Amino acid sequence: MGIANIETEDNHNVNRLISTLAACAIIACASVPVRAADMDAAKQSYGTFCVKCHGPGGKGDGPAAATLAVNPRNFTDCAAMGKISDDTLFNVIKNGGASANLSKDMQAWSTGFADGEIHDLVAYVRTFCKK
Repeated sequence: MGIANIETEDNHNVNRLISTLAACAIIACASVPVRAADMDAAKQSYGTFCVKCHGPGGKGDGPAAATLAVNPRNFTDCAAMGKISDDTLFNVIKNGGASANLSKDMQAWSTGFADGEIHDLVAYVRTFCKK
């Protein structure tokens, strides 16, 4: 067996090893469970921080809504909510309404909630839309 054949066989073994490792990495990433929303905690957070403006039923009719220049989002409006992505909702909760060219009355909650809690709130406000 010549040197060229040994180098070709070594390259083939390296390529096979890289392919195997890549396949294992893909399988490992695909099997990571998606984080389930903590709806009880989100409901409690909504009741403490969001209900003042958005109301207990998510209709944008909370006691502080009348003091705002722009009506708070009505989460029960399925047509409107269907046009808003989860990423946009997450961004607005985290960075405030102004970050998405919405009302500056919607404050940023980036220091009040961890990202996971904000994702939970997004999932919770989606429950107000009953089709």
